[in-house]
Amino acid sequence: MGYDFKNLSDPDFEDLARDLLGRELGVRFEAFTQGKDSGLDGRHSSAIGQIILQAKHYADSPPSALVRTMKRERSAIDRLNAGRYILATTCRLTPIAKAKVASAIGPSLKTEDDIVGPDDLNGLLRKYPDVEKSHLKLWLSSSAVLQRILNAASHSYNAMALEEIADRVRIYAPNPSFDLARKMLDDHHLLIVAGPPGVGKTTLAEMVVYAHLAEDWELVAIRSLEDGLASINDGRRQIFYFDDFLGRVALDKHALGKMDSDLARFIKRVKRSPHARFVLTTRAPIFEEAKRHSEYLADPQLDISKYLLDVGVYTRRIKARILYNHLVAAGTPQTHVDALIESKKLPKIIDHKNYNPRLVALMTEGSRISSYVPSEYPDRFVAALDNPKDLWDLPFRKHIPKTCQNLLMTLFFSPEFGVSIENLREAYQSFHIELCKHYGCPLDPKDFEDALEILEGGFIKIRGTEVSFVNPSVKDYLSAYLEDPTLLGLAASAARRTDWAMKVWQHVRSDQVRRRTTASEIATIVMNFRKISDGFLTLPVHRRVPSGPSYSIVVDGISNTDRIELLAHWYLSSGDPVFIEIMKKLAADPVDGWDGWRDGGDLIAVVAKLRNGAYFGSIPGANDIAQTIEEGLIELILGYSLNSEDLVRLLDAEEEWTNEVSDEVSSALLKAIHREFRDVEDAVRNIDSDSHIDEHVESLTRMAKRASVSDKTLQDAIDVAEARRAQIYERPEGPSSSSGRGFGREMQESFDDSALNNLFAPLWRGQR
Repeated sequence: MGYDFKNLSDPDFEDLARDLLGRELGVRFEAFTQGKDSGLDGRHSSAIGQIILQAKHYADSPPSALVRTMKRERSAIDRLNAGRYILATTCRLTPIAKAKVASAIGPSLKTEDDIVGPDDLNGLLRKYPDVEKSHLKLWLSSSAVLQRILNAASHSYNAMALEEIADRVRIYAPNPSFDLARKMLDDHHLLIVAGPPGVGKTTLAEMVVYAHLAEDWELVAIRSLEDGLASINDGRRQIFYFDDFLGRVALDKHALGKMDSDLARFIKRVKRSPHARFVLTTRAPIFEEAKRHSEYLADPQLDISKYLLDVGVYTRRIKARILYNHLVAAGTPQTHVDALIESKKLPKIIDHKNYNPRLVALMTEGSRISSYVPSEYPDRFVAALDNPKDLWDLPFRKHIPKTCQNLLMTLFFSPEFGVSIENLREAYQSFHIELCKHYGCPLDPKDFEDALEILEGGFIKIRGTEVSFVNPSVKDYLSAYLEDPTLLGLAASAARRTDWAMKVWQHVRSDQVRRRTTASEIATIVMNFRKISDGFLTLPVHRRVPSGPSYSIVVDGISNTDRIELLAHWYLSSGDPVFIEIMKKLAADPVDGWDGWRDGGDLIAVVAKLRNGAYFGSIPGANDIAQTIEEGLIELILGYSLNSEDLVRLLDAEEEWTNEVSDEVSSALLKAIHREFRDVEDAVRNIDSDSHIDEHVESLTRMAKRASVSDKTLQDAIDVAEARRAQIYERPEGPSSSSGRGFGREMQESFDDSALNNLFAPLWRGQR
């Protein structure tokens, strides 16, 4: 089945025609900008004269429209005096229609065979499949490829619609970053896409992921590094995707301590696997700050900089193509497109210091801007770039009812990557009631459903049963709006889940809030957490989810160690002894017991922080609480629930806090390590991949050094692991990703205002 080419913009089609016909003829066509009646989209000069190529993207037009255009451009074509003139078009032509087009072109056309129609183009694509794959938007628009992407993505993205993927591909403006990204991923198995907010990190990462899914890779979209470590399987080709992996954490040593060592370990694990790829995005300022705090991210041996691709620096031509694609594909009313082109403000928009693909997407979205008077649209576009905050401030404050404002604030404190409708309803009902009681607003049983219906598409998106912001800039706006201590106090009072309480507290502790909030205001906010703090003793840390004949365990609340740290911070901010009493009870009887994976090294850190007065400060009974937790930690270590990875994480934590933990903890760790060597056959029996053997040998070596295990004992254990390796069926490697060539090849000449205006000329109704 061939392409109809409708997914391509006019410039995209010109790029394809130059590459495809250049390959067929064995020549290189120079690229030129569009211009009125130029008759020239590609040129090859040789000793026997010039070959001129013109591309006409008329997929939705009848042959008569193409004939009229060629008649209008006849004089320009004649002036070119080409040795050979070739017309590539997406207009479907019968033999009679082709003859009429040939007559309109005139003597420059030597043969009707030089009119290359859509069927001819599809034939060349079958002949040169590398050209097909090098044009990402074309390749990914294939119905078969889109279906493969949809099938692979649905497991991670909650029934993502086929149209949604197709729209993303259509709007994407190819640029050299894509080729570089795929090469880095092929070479290193890891790609970190960094840049400021809104510059296209997620878009680039998604295109790289889609290209892999089209080649039958399995997508694993993760929300935590624990998810990744639990899901990796060397027997399948998997691409792991973690969007905004540092999120909006408070970038101190404590916050990073929960993820940076896991990140380093997961990176090493992916690099060892022949079939794993890992793509993650992060905002550049947060990543740079994280490296200053994290010994793992700054480790020269890891050399994380070689996996880093910084996006956001676009050429003038690429910025113009981004705007062009959005005007074509985002439903921008034709009246507004005309007004924008006629205003002569295109250079001002393209060259604006705040130019940002996210803002461009918002200011071209048809449903958003249709209410603008067309003549005012260009000035509004420039104003949005001058002050991006205004994009959401007026719509949020004036265009939606309070019920909707309350839902958006509820969503702000929900999980980063979206929340189920069921959980959002529960949180909304609690927060909405608090807000309405405080501000004297009426309540209605249908408020939640009505708010969802009003907000969908404009502020939020719903995929299956998951709700998230339609654009990250909505959350950025709300982050500033929710600096108000009264709103934060109501959010704290509304907490019914432990993860909600954590989200609210993280925002309260953020620099932007602390700069504007007094100590007494924070203390008042904290007192509203007393309702949820009682629940820390009973609310779950995980839950069982049916999975076939058995079940799986999923996270359902923050860990016991996180609860204890939250309680400590709340006591220090408020002085309320209730928080200390709950800490004592939780230390003695953690919900579902201490967990080797979720608590693990954090247990040692909490014990150390309680004993080290320089960290938490003065907490009544801190040493007694620390002793109680330590007793539970020792019991966990001496039990049989820890594996070698858990032990290594505990060893890392013990080395960091060595002066604050007792000899009993060290002794328990030594006993557990020696037991690990004694029971090595049991440990490796269920390992089913070569790279997992490597990882286990690495853990054994680490533990042997720490516990002074003899060289012979270590070697015996390694021999057992190697024997297991020999038993493992070696699966053949899958084919590596093809890098293709030149998505978004740059034009050699400068892209001046004339070229800019010529690019947009076909979109102007006055031009046609």
